[in-house]
Amino acid sequence: QVQLVESGGGLVQAGGSLRLSCAASGRTFSTVAMGWFRQAPGKEREFVAATRRSYSYTDYVDYADSVKGRFTISRDNAKNMMYLQMNSLKPEDTAVYYCAAGGRATPRDDEYDYWGQGTQVTVSS
Repeated sequence: QVQLVESGGGLVQAGGSLRLSCAASGRTFSTVAMGWFRQAPGKEREFVAATRRSYSYTDYVDYADSVKGRFTISRDNAKNMMYLQMNSLKPEDTAVYYCAAGGRATPRDDEYDYWGQGTQVTVSS
């Protein structure tokens, strides 16, 4: 089992920044791939970003088109932490943000085995 705990959400004005954190514990060797998803009220959960740990090269990363150039995903494997730096936030970024972990870095949420409880991000206009 892997436990994931998100933190760092909050209320921010449009154009502002937030940094989300995800702490992993338990069988963390299973967390080869980790991702961020979000779900706005009345909408389906959607992919935000994903990263796959590489032991030889730079970690693989992928982003949804809607956040490219504004969000940056990163991880500190020594600390079992993952981060999402969110800049130039827009009201449409308002959602509950979830951390996920699994074997594949993919935009498909059904490919992830473990999920956090979510953290609310609200961007005011």
